[in-house]
Amino acid sequence: MKQLKYCPSTLKEGFDTYSSEACRKLFGGKQVSHILDFDSPNNDNADTTDYASHIGRISLSGVQPKGALVLKNGILRKPDDGERGQYILKPAPVSYALLERKYCPANEHLTMQMASQAYGIETAANAVCFFRDGEAAYITKRFDVAPDGTKYQQEDFASLAGLTKANGGSDYKYSVLSYEDCADIIRRYVRAAQIDLLRFFRVVLFNYITLNDDAHLKNFSLIDRGDGDYRLTPAYDLINTSLHLHEPRIFALEKGLFKEGMKMTDTHTVDRGDFEEFGRRIGLPEKTVVREIDSFAKESPIALELIEHSFLSEKLKEAYRQSYQYRCFTLAVLR
Repeated sequence: MKQLKYCPSTLKEGFDTYSSEACRKLFGGKQVSHILDFDSPNNDNADTTDYASHIGRISLSGVQPKGALVLKNGILRKPDDGERGQYILKPAPVSYALLERKYCPANEHLTMQMASQAYGIETAANAVCFFRDGEAAYITKRFDVAPDGTKYQQEDFASLAGLTKANGGSDYKYSVLSYEDCADIIRRYVRAAQIDLLRFFRVVLFNYITLNDDAHLKNFSLIDRGDGDYRLTPAYDLINTSLHLHEPRIFALEKGLFKEGMKMTDTHTVDRGDFEEFGRRIGLPEKTVVREIDSFAKESPIALELIEHSFLSEKLKEAYRQSYQYRCFTLAVLR
């Protein structure tokens, strides 16, 4: 295990484990080791039977596994039978169809930190941790579970739209709705819809500049934390998919921004005007739309520093940096 120079959560310099700031956000102020006491499921020595008992599936081409962890006595460990996990653990995917798959955890962690630190987007608390054998994993604190273990009511946009494989086909998460349709879901269910429409608009812009083409209907959700009101959840599952996919797309949703669809062959077919029109259609004031697009069209020094401090390889840092800078540029110009 190499010595760390940056906090494996905030990516701030001068830490060889989680900083006090990270511990407050993730662990209620408790000091917790960034090293787990078991091996990666990708390791031949790992107890994969035990790990598999807690495993599920998420969307990164349907191949990234996830598990659960609980925090007990300052130790992150696997939950006992019937014990609700407080954290989600994502090791590197096992599919060889993905490029640079061992860096998926570092990529997701970086992208989530960029959203939070550089752009002020509310995100699920997150970090990188390391298995006993040294392999990196991504960890995020569940925001749908109360401190007493009660699970809040949460519904993703596919469920809220009434979509399933039976009525929407196997690609229903991607092929049926547009981001404009998603805004209609917010308007239908959220009492303070105007606030969450702006939050949603900012996440769509962020996904564009960080090349996240996996922002499908199940990666947006509404949550009721017990007061009877739905609101948009903190952002989650943010990742620059272009680093891992052979043929990345511009948007996860095949229709793109608009209900009638978009003609998209490459990034040259999407520009600032599309996002201005999108903001207008979902009901945001023109001044707000211009202000937000301007903020995302400008490269963030914080984002560039986070890329440099991340746990990506030098080659992937450069690829991330260049793609991010190019997408920012495309938001600054009209066709």
